[in-house]
Amino acid sequence: MIIKSHNINNIKVAEVISDEVIIQSVQDGLDLMGDIYYQGFDKVMIYEKDITPDFFDLKTKIAGEILQKFSNYRIGLAIIGDFSKYESKSMKDFIFESNKTGHINFVETLEDALENFLK
Repeated sequence: MIIKSHNINNIKVAEVISDEVIIQSVQDGLDLMGDIYYQGFDKVMIYEKDITPDFFDLKTKIAGEILQKFSNYRIGLAIIGDFSKYESKSMKDFIFESNKTGHINFVETLEDALENFLK
């Protein structure tokens, strides 16, 4: 795992780059959040491919628990990927509602993620 730093208007944003799945459980999400926080980052971007597919099955509650922690600790999160493959209405609604808050964003590109962090 590599953490690439971006600076947007004096806000430190971490881009997490990996060749393997790094979030397989709620604990993995919490560990990543803690690692990012203690390195002084305010926001984090992670790629969908680096997150277990179970995250995108809302019945597992992994997504809800992880995203709630990011919200509670006020660490902005962008998940970058192609979410059109998730046909579940509940997942589409979850993504829509998350994107409305602006704190947690599901976006298609790195550029979209960085732009959302400027808002």
